[in-house]
Formats: sequence, structure tokens, C-alpha cells
Amino acid sequence: MHYLAIDIGASSGRHIVGWKVNGEIVTEEVYRFSNGVVQENDHLVWNTISLIEEVKKGIAVAKRKFPDIYSLSIDTWGVDYVIMEGELERYPVYAYRDKRTEAIIDEVHGKMAFSELYKRTGCQFQSFNSIYQLYADKVAGRLENATDILMMPEYLLYKLCGKRSREYTNATTSGLVNAATCEYDREILAALALPDRLFPKLDAPGKILGEYAGIKCVLCATHDTGSAVEGIPMDEDSPYISSGTWSLLGVKSSTPLTDQNSMLANYSNEGGVGYIRYQKNIMGMWLVNSLQKEICPELTYAQLVKLAEESVCDVTVDANDPAFLAPESMKAMFDKFSNNKLSTVGDYFRCAYRSLALCYSDSLAQLEKNIGKCYDKLYIVGGGANNAFLNTLTAQFTGKNVVALPIEATALGNLKVQMEV
Repeated sequence: MHYLAIDIGASSGRHIVGWKVNGEIVTEEVYRFSNGVVQENDHLVWNTISLIEEVKKGIAVAKRKFPDIYSLSIDTWGVDYVIMEGELERYPVYAYRDKRTEAIIDEVHGKMAFSELYKRTGCQFQSFNSIYQLYADKVAGRLENATDILMMPEYLLYKLCGKRSREYTNATTSGLVNAATCEYDREILAALALPDRLFPKLDAPGKILGEYAGIKCVLCATHDTGSAVEGIPMDEDSPYISSGTWSLLGVKSSTPLTDQNSMLANYSNEGGVGYIRYQKNIMGMWLVNSLQKEICPELTYAQLVKLAEESVCDVTVDANDPAFLAPESMKAMFDKFSNNKLSTVGDYFRCAYRSLALCYSDSLAQLEKNIGKCYDKLYIVGGGANNAFLNTLTAQFTGKNVVALPIEATALGNLKVQMEV
């Protein structure tokens, strides 16, 4: 029996078919497509029409090669959503890197202090969290006639099978889910005057929603990091980094940690499949990808790594500074934060990789302090796991035994949930 995982990130999407051989999951990528934000009227938005078309194209390709596909599921990045007015979408569908939330963050915290928000949700502060996006939409009047808010993967599944759902792991990225009850926090909704009707009971991973083209549509852990963590074959509960556009560094926990130290360190408590992902959203390969597109698009990533290894530059920058989130020029930001000490292409990329490794080290040290436990291993999955140079730097900066697993962890976690339904 075959299963289909549709894994969509901020820059690309993949359709991966999986099945079991001798108890182990075997996978084959059958379709890949490009994704990315679009500039529209001075805002960053998603082309959801194109996303739906690509999802359906990939399913058709998968079905031709594997006619007996039993089920499919979709995972994407968190926080972003589509506003529905009955059967119609409300456009634009804003992307998390858009800066529209910056003007209303203080107003949100004036209605409920962040310390209280964190105590309730355990959700780290990020200017793009759904709570701020939704409040910006409320202020702009975009929620007045709304009948539903669907997070991106749930929206895509709805477009396939016609059933609307709100999946738990993805909802926990919103900043609106109570860490203790695992449901939307009604007091937060009331404080911000967000329409209660838009936030119904949450669904757990594993729920069958309906069918598309004879294939069952199932909820996996639809937040891609939730699926990635579920897909890591760890011997024990060690820290992990899911390395992609963003790097998600964390550890599995049986209970949420919403204490002041966790808040000050900006650690988040996000939903997993039967556990809490105590993790931090930190900068990832966005730095490298943006630099490559701007200063040397003709070079491959393998060539960039070689140049970085040959450089002797020892400069680092604060990779987590908000200035690196969506700059007009990534090179200009590196020049500014390095005091113009970078000269060659190799210098820029060595600085980027070293800065990421330093960021990982600082965040892991804070995690161990908050958890009260020291770990020997650090697991790395995702695209960054293929970068031997970054892995070596990470081992040097953290002092940990880095276990790099160049596997499709997100797809494996997606498939794992489907296979257990």
C-alpha cells in the first residue's frame, strides 16, 4: 500500500510517495515545484491559486506511477492562513515576512501583556505570529464577514476534499492556543475581540477528512516541523535542529515550559504528536539562499561551501537580528553588521555559516539551562543536514556529537501518521 506526503516549504514543494519494506518506510519523490512570496501592492503575499494547481498536478503524477495510493496529507510552514467568506477566499493571502504587523504589536500587548500571553500559550514572540496577523486583519476590517480561518495546509486539504479542519500542531504556532488545554484560549480571543466563531475545536493528527480522486485526505502533523520531529529516528530524546529556510532547534517534552526563563529566552511550546516541542525558531538557510541569489546566482551551493572553507574570515554577525528577516539587500545587512570586514564571496558565506553555528550554540546552551539537563547528541535533519561544513562548525561551536541525517524527515513524519490511521 502506498501513501503520499505533500511537503511544501517557503521556497519549494515536493510530492513524496512512501511505503513499507520489512517494516521500514521507503520513499520516492515524484514531483517538485517552486514556491515563493510575491510582491503585490507593497506587501508580500502567497499565490494560493498556483499552490493548489501544483498540488493537484503532483497528485496526478503520483497516481499515474502508483495507482494504489491509499491516502495523502499536506504539511507546510506555520502561522499563515486564508480568510474564508463562505466558499470564497479573501485576497490577498499575506505571507509571514510581510511587515504589516509591526504597527499593531504594541496595541496587542496593551490589551494583554506578552508575559500573560506567554504564560497561557508558551508561544515564543515572533512579529509574524498569527495572533498579530489576525489582529492586523481585524483592525483593517478583513474579519467582519469571515466565516472561517484556515491555516495553509488545512486550506489546501479543504480545496481537495471539501472538509474544513483546524489541526492542533499547526494551530499552536498561532500564539492563540492554551498550552495546558490544547485548545484555543477564549480569554485571549476576547481580549483582542477576535470573532469566537472563527476558532472552533481543534483536530488531532490522524483524522480522515474526506477524499480526493479516490485517495483519502488525512491530517498529519500539518506544521512541517511537527512532521519533521515525528520523522527523526532518535535513540533517545535528544535536541534536534530541523534545518531549512528556518532552523527549528528544540527537544521533546512531556509538559509545556511557560516559565519566565523560557519566555526571556524566547522558547516556544508547540504541539507534537503526543508531546510538546520545546523549541526556538531561529535563523536558517534563508541567510545563505538570499546571499546566493543576490551576489552569485551563477554558483552552486557546493561551490559556495568550497569558497567558505577556503576563506580565513573569522567574522560573525547576529543572525537572529530582525534586520535579516526580509532586507532589501542581504549583502548590505552583512556589510553593516560586519563593519564592512567581508571582501570575497567566500568571506560572506563563511561568515553566514559561522554565524548560524554560533546561533545554534547559544540557543542550545539556553535550552539546556532551561530544561536543567545536558545532552551529548544533537540531531540535524532537513536541507542543512547535507552541508558537511555547517555540520562541522555546529559540532565545534556546540561541543556536541552532531548526528546529521540527510533524510526527508518531514515527509517521513507525514507518512508515519498516515500509516498509523
